[in-house]
Amino acid sequence: MTKAELISLISKSTGVEKKVILSIITSYMGTIKQSLEEGENVYLRGFGSFILKKRAEKKARNISKNTTITIPEHNIPAFKPAKTFMEAIAGGKKKSKKKK
Repeated sequence: MTKAELISLISKSTGVEKKVILSIITSYMGTIKQSLEEGENVYLRGFGSFILKKRAEKKARNISKNTTITIPEHNIPAFKPAKTFMEAIAGGKKKSKKKK
C-alpha cells in the first residue's frame, strides 16, 4: 500500500478531506523522524515501537580496490511490532515450540 492509497482509505473511512489526512500523516511521519534524530524511541501501544539500533564498528572489503575499510559505529532506525500486532498478523495463533 502506498502513502496515497493509505490517505484515500482513511479519507473514505472517516469522511475527512484528503488534504487534511495528508497533512496529518506528513506531520506524524515528521514527528517520528525528528524523535529518532534526537535519540528518542517512539512507542505506540498495541501497534509497535520505532527504535534506534546501534551498529558496531566493523571491517569491510572494497572489492574493486582490494582494500580494507572501516565502517564506523552508527545508528539505524527500526520498527518492532507489538506482541498483539504480531499475533493478529499470524492469525491469532501462537507458534508452539517442538521438543526433540
